[in-house]
Amino acid sequence: MRVNGVEIEDTFAEAFGIKMARVLITGATPHWARVAAQEATGFGTSIIMCPAEAGIEREVGGDGTPDGRPGTYIMICHMSGKELENQLLARIGQCVLTAPTAAAFNGLPDAEIQYDTGFKLKFFADGYEKEDTIGGRRVYRIPMMQGEFIVEHSMGAVSGVAGGNFFILAKNQMAALMAAENAVSAISKLEGSITPFPGGIVASGSKVGANKHKFMKATTNEKFCPSLRDEVETMVPPGVEAMYEIVINGIDPGAVENAMRCGIMAATKIPGVVRITAGNYGGKLGKYKMHLEEILR
Repeated sequence: MRVNGVEIEDTFAEAFGIKMARVLITGATPHWARVAAQEATGFGTSIIMCPAEAGIEREVGGDGTPDGRPGTYIMICHMSGKELENQLLARIGQCVLTAPTAAAFNGLPDAEIQYDTGFKLKFFADGYEKEDTIGGRRVYRIPMMQGEFIVEHSMGAVSGVAGGNFFILAKNQMAALMAAENAVSAISKLEGSITPFPGGIVASGSKVGANKHKFMKATTNEKFCPSLRDEVETMVPPGVEAMYEIVINGIDPGAVENAMRCGIMAATKIPGVVRITAGNYGGKLGKYKMHLEEILR
């Protein structure tokens, strides 16, 4: 199969289940909403060693927020529901409450799982908090030096999907990078998915476990390293000198597959891209198998 002249390998991305919360951060300007969102999603690339996986979903205008101000949706993910609740409290409390003009609202108000994150954060007010309603939502007003911090009583969570992915193989590093940037830009306009790695792009790639150092949870995926092409049983085709991986988490399989589709379509528009493939571990990692050709059809 080819898309925009680029070969699509007949393979699948292997994804797994994860607990996922969604938060809407608003600010006086789009800049300050995004600053708070960036801080709240920091050190959130991979659950392998980060305290959570986290990322920015998309930006919205004031017509799509409870307080009429510009906003940014973020997602925070963890394998454990309890740890997800702890991460919500820590990240909103330390990174959003402290950010100029920021407010935090529930990004999944209809979800079955609801954490009382805002209720717990109100204790920062030391008894001076006030309960209120904004846009039909129960919130707390916490007095602070700049004025008030507003946080919704609850933050919702769902059982989502993590680890959807595709690999971009290109003739050189800059072509691969431009294609990856194009893919992330397309995905950033979608609802319900995030690309949690730096700038949405994975430079390292990895495999589960290790060949030599058994204490490692994940190690370099040597079969996809161009510099090791002559030393291992390589998966790097002739003429490919660089590749990047796009990893996607979403609120459900459909959101992940939609992001993969849009990202692949965008990546294949860049000259120098040779092939699109995906990472899987023979079913050992997760129950979701997202076949590239089926997604693109």
